[in-house]
Amino acid sequence: MGCSGLFRPPGPSGSVGCTTDQEAPVSDQHPAPQIHDEPELRLVDNADRERYELWRGEDFVGFEEYEVHPEDGSVELRNTIISERFGRQGYARTLVTMLLEGFRERGVAVRATCPYVQDFLHRFPHYQQLLAPGAGLPPVQAVKEKRRRRLSFRAH
Repeated sequence: MGCSGLFRPPGPSGSVGCTTDQEAPVSDQHPAPQIHDEPELRLVDNADRERYELWRGEDFVGFEEYEVHPEDGSVELRNTIISERFGRQGYARTLVTMLLEGFRERGVAVRATCPYVQDFLHRFPHYQQLLAPGAGLPPVQAVKEKRRRRLSFRAH
């Protein structure tokens, strides 16, 4: 299923929908992230593998690994992985934006343990209101250093 707007992560019924009418509050100081808006993009909740998968037609783009915390219903975003073919083209930003917009629409709080998501939340602070109570972010420099170490490890 594709749409020209943002996707809503699956709810309890497993359905996926589009959202185009409720966007993150933005300002001149904090613009909305620019994302891919391709009709063939679809988001799939692969609950068995605990990940949201981004597909472009029949091509697997990448995923966000997650865990639902039953004590408060929050969703921990653990790891963002984009296939090499789609890397460095904004698909990670698209995936995370679509997930956060859907969580906002459904009133779901998030916990960001993935360094990419932590960095995203620093770059687009209007999404920080989605953080679960007590789930703060590490300082921006610590996040950048952790991402730098991970990226340099992958390059070797």
